[in-house]
Amino acid sequence: MFGWIKTDPRRKTIQEDRQYVVGRTQRFLRSYLSADEARKRRFYEAIKGASAGCRPVIEPLSEDAQIARATAEAALEVVKRRSQRGNDGEDHLAIFITDAYATVAMAYHRAAGTYAIDQEMQQLGTAAVHLLTIATSYMTAHHPAEKGG
Repeated sequence: MFGWIKTDPRRKTIQEDRQYVVGRTQRFLRSYLSADEARKRRFYEAIKGASAGCRPVIEPLSEDAQIARATAEAALEVVKRRSQRGNDGEDHLAIFITDAYATVAMAYHRAAGTYAIDQEMQQLGTAAVHLLTIATSYMTAHHPAEKGG
C-alpha cells in the first residue's frame, strides 16, 4: 500500500533540499523581509541573476515542469559546489550569493511540483516563488532593456 513512498523520486530531492537549501532560503527570505527598500534591490538583482544563470537551453517541446526541474537542479549544483569548496566562510557577499541560488533552487522545485508531497517544503517554496516573481517584475520594470534576457 505504501510502496510508492519509498520509490517516489521527489523524496530524494526533498531530502537533498533540506540539507543544502532550506536553511539558506530561510535566511535569505528573513533578510529580505527585514531589508529597507533600497537594500531590497540587491535581493532582486541577486535572485534575477541566479535564476537567469541557471535557466537551461529550452527545447521547443519542453514542458514547464521539465524546465523548472532543470533550473532548480542547476541552481542546486551551484549551491553544492560553493558549499563543498567553502566559498562562503565569513564573506557576507559570498553567503548572500549562495543563499540567492538556494532560494532559486527552492522556487523552481516548488514550481515543478516537487514539494506536493511535503506541506512544510511547499510553504517555504511558495515564499521563494513569490520573491522570484517580485524580483523579476521589479527588475523588468526598472530595466526595460533587459526584458529579452
